[in-house]
Amino acid sequence: MATKLQSLLAELTAGEPRPPNHVADKTLALRGSGIREKVVDDRKTLDGQVAIVTGGVRRIGRAMALSLAREGATVVINAKSSRDEAEATAKEVEAAGGRALVHLADVTNEADVEGMVTKVIETFGHVDILINNAAIRREVPFTQMSLAEWREITSVILEGAFLGSRAVLSHMVRAKHGRIINIGGVSAHTGAYNRAHVATAKSGLTGMTRALAVEFAEHGITVNCVVPGKIGGKRSETSGHSVSLPGGGQPLVGHDGAPEDVAEVVRMLCLPTGGFITGQTIHVSGGLFMP
Repeated sequence: MATKLQSLLAELTAGEPRPPNHVADKTLALRGSGIREKVVDDRKTLDGQVAIVTGGVRRIGRAMALSLAREGATVVINAKSSRDEAEATAKEVEAAGGRALVHLADVTNEADVEGMVTKVIETFGHVDILINNAAIRREVPFTQMSLAEWREITSVILEGAFLGSRAVLSHMVRAKHGRIINIGGVSAHTGAYNRAHVATAKSGLTGMTRALAVEFAEHGITVNCVVPGKIGGKRSETSGHSVSLPGGGQPLVGHDGAPEDVAEVVRMLCLPTGGFITGQTIHVSGGLFMP
């Protein structure tokens, strides 16, 4: 029986594009039935995959790193300078079942980003997932904002995502598989007081998400944008206060979200079953904003 099943599987999938060997998804297409069944694999879903999480040491970044680790992924934790926090997150990643590598790099520095990806390829041989999460969210009234303050924010959020995506895409194209997820911001969709630079940069992520989704879909690469809104918890000094929205908006569900709420959506997009989702902007805000 096993031999017949293997023969049927080989016949049905002959000539079909296959994910790389380190991707655990196995699908049996039943000819003529219109049904697709998943062949259950007893390994964790992201076993063997390598994920880079920029800004991966606090809040949403940390939660995403841990969520991917629980699925068996190796997680590269990027921070600009917070080595102690990055090492602490790495220990949590390993405790959650994943492997971890800490790499300090400035996402606005082209050489730093290229060096990080080169290190990942030299160490693991491939990169499967990139989460562009690094951000600064200082608050400055628009008429008082200097060009340096404008560029500080837009370079981290938008240029950082550009440099990171460009660095990994050639490797993903060769592997015919990849996931890129940009972490957006609700202010890009609602506007926000004293955050014109943040809203502009996050809006740019939405455009880049769609452009890359179109350009790289044929290579088995999906690109999506996840937009958190009203996420509670302690914030870093560079995060500013919780975004002040016009009308003082509150989530319809009646409470703030948690970093883990965002991480769960990101995890879903990284799974093999997320492969039919690309070019999308997905809001995780408890109904705070509805496109």
